[in-house]
This record gives sequence, C-alpha cells and structure tokens, in this order.
Amino acid sequence: MADILESLQGGDVQRFEAGRTLIRQGDRTGRLFFLIEETVEVFKDDVRVASTSQAGVVFGEMAAILGVEHTATVKTAGVGTFYVVENSDEFLKTSPEMSHYLCSLLARRLDSVNSYLVEVRRRSDGNEHLDTVIGALEAPLHAQPARGRGGKRADR
Repeated sequence: MADILESLQGGDVQRFEAGRTLIRQGDRTGRLFFLIEETVEVFKDDVRVASTSQAGVVFGEMAAILGVEHTATVKTAGVGTFYVVENSDEFLKTSPEMSHYLCSLLARRLDSVNSYLVEVRRRSDGNEHLDTVIGALEAPLHAQPARGRGGKRADR
C-alpha cells in the first residue's frame, strides 16, 4: 500500500469532514479515492458492509473499470484525507502500474469469494436452500460478459 501512496505523491490531496459522502451508490463520478488517513465506511443498499482505515485503500475502482455507476456508498467516519483522481478512465489508461495494482486487488477479492463459496459448499451438506444460494453466487463469478466497456462486444 505504501508503494501506491508513493506513486500518487504530487497528486490532488483533498480533506473531507466527518460524515461526508465521497461516493453515492448509483452515481457516476469518474473519480478514484485513495485513502491517506482516517476511517471510511462502505454501505451497500444502506447496509454497512465494511470499514477500513488502511492507508492506500482505493474506492471507486469497480465503477471506473466497468464504466458503470458506483456499486456502493462510501462515507468518512472522521475527518479524512485522500488522493483524488478526477478522471479515473484516463488515469488508468495512462498508468500501467496502477491498472496492474487494481487488477491484482480485484483478483484477490475474487479468489477470496471463490474460497468462501467452496467452504460454504462443503458445509452445506445437501441443504437445498444453501445449494441454490451458492449456485446463484457462483454463476456470475465465472460468466464472461457479453459486452465490454462502452457497449462493445467483448469477444471482438
């Protein structure tokens, strides 16, 4: 994480008051936020799903990479300081190091979800309801999207 913050030095640093919404689920900001200092909370459909204070953590990456609306709301728990990238698309196209970092981050998350699903499947013991839930969660993890970014066919 320290390497990520070092690579952003000289970038736009912004400070946000406690309780400030950085990203609102469903909005399109085109921004990436890299935490420098403080605690940030993440909400999905108004349910708090995560909290972190780890310097270098990035927010807005899924929307940036997929070219979609933000999938969660991100708020500061206290006064927070961030590197803010205003044009995430251009930034990622011109920064192979950062693109690689985000790919690695997302791959680790996917691997973690896959491991969790394997463990849940082992423990489901033929529970029909759990098997249905697991199947619903596994399907999108391994599906290939029909269309890529910008509506272009992914297989062309």
